[in-house]
Amino acid sequence: MNWHDVWILYRRELRSAMRERTIVVNGILMPIFLYPVMLWVILTGITFVSGLQERAASRVAVLDPPPAHPALMDTLAAREDIDLRPTPVAADEAIRLIREEELDALVEFLPAAPSAAALQGNFTVHIRYDRAVERSRRARDRVDAVISDYRDEWMAREAETLGIADVDRQQFLVVQRNTSSGEQMGALVLGMLIPLFLVIMVALGCFIPSIDSTAGERERSTWETLMTVSASRLSIVTAKYLYVATLGILAGLLNVVAMFVSLGAVMAPLLGGSGEGGATFEFTIQPLAVPVMMVAAIALALFFAAAMMLLAAFARSFKDGQAMVMPIYWLAILPIILGQQTDQTLTPTIAAIPVANAAMMIRDAINGVFLWPLMAETMVVLLLMVAACLLLARTVLKFEDFLMDSFDGSLWRLARDRLLGARGATGGRPGGTAPARAD
Repeated sequence: MNWHDVWILYRRELRSAMRERTIVVNGILMPIFLYPVMLWVILTGITFVSGLQERAASRVAVLDPPPAHPALMDTLAAREDIDLRPTPVAADEAIRLIREEELDALVEFLPAAPSAAALQGNFTVHIRYDRAVERSRRARDRVDAVISDYRDEWMAREAETLGIADVDRQQFLVVQRNTSSGEQMGALVLGMLIPLFLVIMVALGCFIPSIDSTAGERERSTWETLMTVSASRLSIVTAKYLYVATLGILAGLLNVVAMFVSLGAVMAPLLGGSGEGGATFEFTIQPLAVPVMMVAAIALALFFAAAMMLLAAFARSFKDGQAMVMPIYWLAILPIILGQQTDQTLTPTIAAIPVANAAMMIRDAINGVFLWPLMAETMVVLLLMVAACLLLARTVLKFEDFLMDSFDGSLWRLARDRLLGARGATGGRPGGTAPARAD
């Protein structure tokens, strides 16, 4: 293999890619603009829907209102977001109206339980609603908030009348406080989003170029012409492989930069500006996490490029290549779920699972956890997968009928009939071509 030839062919592939609209859109423009625009659309949509929901009045019927509490009924009637409907004949009739979505909730006042009946005017409330309907759940929440606030005020007045101090009336008090800082809350969000989208964008960045540089060449009838240049076939394939991996790395890194820049401007308002307990979200990344993400992106790109090119090389058209490569795309994304467990760090078991190990390693780095031995295991596993794919590709290149597109079959058939020797070196067909040496 001549590295000078590889460099020339590599530059030629990159120049050709910049003229392909599909590659530019999927590999460059989409990583830059997809997530800022997507996050903005999500924020706008949630704000719009929330506004519509807040303006929609809840249709509520009241059964047997307590005579001793006219102020409660006045409060419910005064609410603009609650529309009191005529009282139904019975609870069964109201339940039927709720199921038919003509009524959102039924508020039924009942006498207090025997243990609580000693307090004059005490009562029990049953709120009937349809949990499967968002509008009905919202009506339940609104009515419950009004009744709870009224009950607290009424209990405070009654306790004052009876001379019961607040400290004697309170049985216990639960206080919640979030001990996470704003940086930790921001790291939690980044740790959930960046590994997921980085893996997806690296895979997507390799997806189109891997098909275009193999099946696309065959569909355009330029593969045979490319095989006639003075460079060896190994140099040609190496240049294509490095080109696909480069676009995958570029897509992943551009996506991380775009997401990090847009999160502060778009995601902070979406999260309400503060986390639980009042902790403000601060989206910052430790400097040491940046090279970790870059190394992970490079390793993932090398793996995706090798695996996708290997399968796409057996396709005769771009459409066939998409069908062959798509399983790699989905199977590679599924293990990311393991990397989304916020209560775990990288373990020896997860470090041995390709793709999931890189996702977990990135998430740990964002959270400031650097388990160097397990990170080294992660890189070794990914590079071993890359080496296995490249070794298999080098073996496949020895077959002349595969290079000249006269082999009719898939990778599995080639491995079964030739590499495993099930049907001999000629593939079990008369006139089969013996392997040719790869330069």
